[in-house]
Amino acid sequence: MLKSFSFLETLSSFVIMFAIIDALGATPIILSLREKGKQIHSLKATVFAGLVLVGFFYVGDLILKLFNVDIESFAVAGAILLFLLALEMLLDVEIFKYSGPTPDATFIPLVFPLLAGAGAITTLISLKAEYADINILCGLLLNLVWVYVVLKLTDRVRRFFGKNGIYVMKKFFSVILLAMAVRLFTANLHALIGQL
Repeated sequence: MLKSFSFLETLSSFVIMFAIIDALGATPIILSLREKGKQIHSLKATVFAGLVLVGFFYVGDLILKLFNVDIESFAVAGAILLFLLALEMLLDVEIFKYSGPTPDATFIPLVFPLLAGAGAITTLISLKAEYADINILCGLLLNLVWVYVVLKLTDRVRRFFGKNGIYVMKKFFSVILLAMAVRLFTANLHALIGQL
């Protein structure tokens, strides 16, 4: 049965996705990428993140089954990527050595694994069991608007906090990102072990 629009479900979906996507928490990473000369296009990143998330929302299970990968394994792989990204920030080392034809960092690592990573994808798919599709998609759309605003304002954040403030933020959020990666890894590894 097709469920109708619900403000409470939309709000709940928005809050859950807001916590997982954490665009504001990605600000130090975005600034760090820009300091390294990487290009980030706000609108392109927002659209790509939206396409990845909506795509997985509708055909994620099918795509993973096609490659004989379950959602828990996908989440563990995404957690490892987040873990490495957090280590890069925390230790001031370069792990992701992008050697593509352009210095564009819009898709990797910004869209994936930061904005539309394994955590966001698994959360989005799992919300389908609780809420109507229309409400989840509305919550996601609101989050994408927020992502765009944050990406556009990162330069203002840099000017406001200064180099020292950004450095402290980078270290603080790297620990948060590390903790999120560990939580995502352990939760899904536990589920994988339970399947054996």
